[in-house]
Amino acid sequence: MIYLDNSATTWPKPPAVKEAMVRFMEEVGANPGRSGHRLSIEAARVMYEAREALAALFHANDPLRIVFTLNATESINLALKGLLKPGDHAITSSMEHNSVMRPLRHLERDGVELSVIGCSKEGVLDPRDVEKSIKPNTRMVVLTHASNVTGALFPIREVGAVARKHNLFFLVDSAQTAGACPIDMEKDGIDLLAFTGHKSLYGPQGTGGLVLGERIREGEMIPLKQGGTGSRSEFEQQPDFLPDCFESGTPNGPGIAGLLAGLQFVMKKGVEKILEQEGLLIERLIAGMKKIPGVKIYGPENGKRRIATLSLTIEGYTPSEVSTRLEREFSVLCRPGLHCAPAAHRTLGTFPDGTIRFSLGAYNTEDEINEVINAVSEISKGPGRT
Repeated sequence: MIYLDNSATTWPKPPAVKEAMVRFMEEVGANPGRSGHRLSIEAARVMYEAREALAALFHANDPLRIVFTLNATESINLALKGLLKPGDHAITSSMEHNSVMRPLRHLERDGVELSVIGCSKEGVLDPRDVEKSIKPNTRMVVLTHASNVTGALFPIREVGAVARKHNLFFLVDSAQTAGACPIDMEKDGIDLLAFTGHKSLYGPQGTGGLVLGERIREGEMIPLKQGGTGSRSEFEQQPDFLPDCFESGTPNGPGIAGLLAGLQFVMKKGVEKILEQEGLLIERLIAGMKKIPGVKIYGPENGKRRIATLSLTIEGYTPSEVSTRLEREFSVLCRPGLHCAPAAHRTLGTFPDGTIRFSLGAYNTEDEINEVINAVSEISKGPGRT
């Protein structure tokens, strides 16, 4: 079996991830911050080590400004609904995932003004268009770091400079890039970084978080929920300090233990090394697909301008037909359709059928890429083709 659906969830995971989760369940198991006994203290230690690892990975100054959530979607909702209010103006792009578009459309209905910047047919954003869209009431720019459809990398650092110049908050959705591309909160001008644990951080599903830059003041962002935190239990009001103000309810201790192991895998291997390795494979995949008659590739063909995700269509076939045949006849697992990003597919001209998406991870090999190229070549021949 060849697994090429890593943009949805990376698989397989490093063995240490499962081992860390099992160890937590068997040897720790307690709630962090809810008691003073040694198991509770050990659970809190695991959580803090994960915060420290994330801070190091993203070049964030304070581990306590990392808020754990279930995934990038929850993090994005927390940032948008916690900071935007009726009358504010937000800017985003036409290549966003529904994790960004749906909460923004919900806020638009409630009085937040929204500008959606059109990207090129390659799905590439011009940072100058961001500056042109700024209004007196603009409060936030919200962008993906890389498209989950085409893999196109966005000019995050350039947009971050624009946001800082105009004193705007900059929220980046790093669901596709955290662990696969270098991210520097300060140099990239990022104020809020939403990440998920189950993709290129190689952690389990149900883990993620939001990193708050220094420009986000305590008390400025409204929590999505209130409840037990283990701190300030004598008060019926929500704590106002980080990270407790945003972390109500019992956290996913086993999941965060697994996330910590995934982070350690990524940092030991090196993000730059992962980027280089996956870059060589995606360039090989693109080169092979370009030679196949009837195949159309979407997004930048230059491997330096994308992550290891490739969308394509085959003339005469629907994406679902191709995906079904790839699995049934060649044991290749990929993802067809709209990838929860209808705006992106409208930009590319692939709505409503979508594309066939191949997304690579740290465990894919050159031999697997060669097999996938051969499989697509066989399918593309079809009746009457040679």
